[in-house]
Amino acid sequence: MTEAAEPAAGTDAAEPFTVEITVRGYETDTQGHLNQSVYLQYAEHARWSLLQASGIRQSTMVERRVGPVTVETTIRYLRELRAGDEVAVSCAFVWGAGKTFRIEQTVRKADGTVAAEVSAVCGLLDLTERKLLKDPRAAFRELAEEPALLGLADG
Repeated sequence: MTEAAEPAAGTDAAEPFTVEITVRGYETDTQGHLNQSVYLQYAEHARWSLLQASGIRQSTMVERRVGPVTVETTIRYLRELRAGDEVAVSCAFVWGAGKTFRIEQTVRKADGTVAAEVSAVCGLLDLTERKLLKDPRAAFRELAEEPALLGLADG
């Protein structure tokens, strides 16, 4: 199940878009916890799901010779996850000025407990020049059919 909300009025961030995931046994470590690297995979899955929901396809980005990149990621592990746990992974773009933007994500258990927080600094790479685009907001606005899902309301 995937759901999305309209951005809050007057903010530069969209309401979080959410995907639901069931923790699979093969994703756990010898202690029975979700392996730390899988949190990144869940976060990435939510990001691409949000891009897809906004109308941005990976193939379109490749055709236009741009691609999203992550330059820094911070994960705060707050509660353990185990096989069979149902989680909701949120994703919201937070825009500022310049070549980079943040993506804020929360991994939340079915009972509402926050299991992890993921914060990433990202950019949009020109695949020919191998440099970050100067205005990723404009590029995403042009690519998206539903830019409001990315926190890019009219303007």
